[in-house]
Amino acid sequence: MNANLYALVESHVPDGPEQPCLLVPGGPVVHYDELLDESARIANALVAAGCERGDRVAVQTDKHWQVLALYLGCLRAGLVYLPLNVGYQRAELAYFFDDAKPRVVVCRPETLGTVATLASDATVLTLDANGGEIGDRARGQPASFRTVNSQPDDLAAILYTSGTTGRSKGAMLTHRNLASNATALVEAWGFTCGDVLLHALPVYHVHGLFVAVHCALLSGARMLWMPRFDAREVVEALPAATVMMGVPTFYARLLAEPSFTGDACRGIRLFVSGSAPLLPETFEAFRIRSGQAILERYGMTETGMIASNPLDGERAAGTVGLPLPGISVRVVDDAGTPCAPGTIGGIEVRGPNVFAGYWRMPEKTREEFTADGWFRTGDMGEWVSDGAGKGYLRLVGRSKDMIISGGLNVYPKEIEERIDALPGVAESAVIGVADPDFGEAVTAVVVARPGHAIEERTIIDALNDEIARFKVPKRVHIVAELPRNAMGKVQKNLLRERYSA
Repeated sequence: MNANLYALVESHVPDGPEQPCLLVPGGPVVHYDELLDESARIANALVAAGCERGDRVAVQTDKHWQVLALYLGCLRAGLVYLPLNVGYQRAELAYFFDDAKPRVVVCRPETLGTVATLASDATVLTLDANGGEIGDRARGQPASFRTVNSQPDDLAAILYTSGTTGRSKGAMLTHRNLASNATALVEAWGFTCGDVLLHALPVYHVHGLFVAVHCALLSGARMLWMPRFDAREVVEALPAATVMMGVPTFYARLLAEPSFTGDACRGIRLFVSGSAPLLPETFEAFRIRSGQAILERYGMTETGMIASNPLDGERAAGTVGLPLPGISVRVVDDAGTPCAPGTIGGIEVRGPNVFAGYWRMPEKTREEFTADGWFRTGDMGEWVSDGAGKGYLRLVGRSKDMIISGGLNVYPKEIEERIDALPGVAESAVIGVADPDFGEAVTAVVVARPGHAIEERTIIDALNDEIARFKVPKRVHIVAELPRNAMGKVQKNLLRERYSA
């Protein structure tokens, strides 16, 4: 049996493959047969460009429907798909290209010059609303392709997730990882071919590309393929949808949109939130406004989805529910002993969803797994009762200082190093502060060198040219010194308390 994820997708194409798959507002309706045909042409074009099984294809483009065909084409050809956030700048891209060594890079036309310089050993092609250069190459190719026979543990994708050391790690995801997680989610969330998923997420991370897209494709559902999240446009589109997935920021912005009412979402059977903690006050305000309880779930780049509140049953605010079928979760103390309910500990997970390790980092991979094979998530949590005797998982924080802002991971060390290198800066600490819109707002606390005057705007402007905008601090506070404990370590918990106020 072919374990290639594409083979699984193809086996779930609805009867009559001319059924609609992607509904692009102001654009085309892309049917299943058109999507699969284009994926075959792209697979042929990639092979013609010199790609061989296991080669990486890096992709940094806007959210055109052809990106989905490119993703499926990579799976069919046994290639490793490497999506990159469109906000990444030159220094970040240089690292990814050097580390992953992609055979092909697909980018936006406006970044072609920069990307071609940074990825000089790769074939660099553009992709835009009309298909771009990858579309031109695919146009002359046949609409059939023999899907590569993949083993379950063959790589399907690499997604980079930074570490507190500042060096990004490439999480290696296999066909088994993606297929098992997608199958579990379709069942857990009751997806059918009658569903219409409102898709306003980006497609360069797990939530938008794997969770949302796979649920739709493995149920033969349709997707409202929105290029970005705009609260007013989403409200207008809601009556045509049955499911919406989003990050907490989406739901906070819907609540701020006057046209969002219970009538607007009367046809929605399920709202799903993830990628960052959903504030209990947002959960309750949304329930009052819409009459529906948001389903919050828990996952990460290395594991896909781990746990979910139930489709039928109580969805408890502030919890992420129960482990998905086939996935084991435990909460342990520093000695690795399972914690009793109500006791906070480190969250560890085991199952077919857990990644194969970090690309070219065997030592880091070994560090993140226990001797008995559990993956240390780095998150802290506890088991709490849902009132019916079941243990729901509640997240209480992260053992590392990662910030999740607008559903995107931000690692303080990377930003601190850049701030510390600026003229006049002695040291800095970057923290996440609770924010009703972003979930957490990136905030920097900076100490100036003696005799130097530095300003908030100067630091923000300098970082805007260096790193992706979602990593740039929303606020910069200038202080005389940073609080430290007896060992000299900066007490970020005190900074969070101070600036949360």
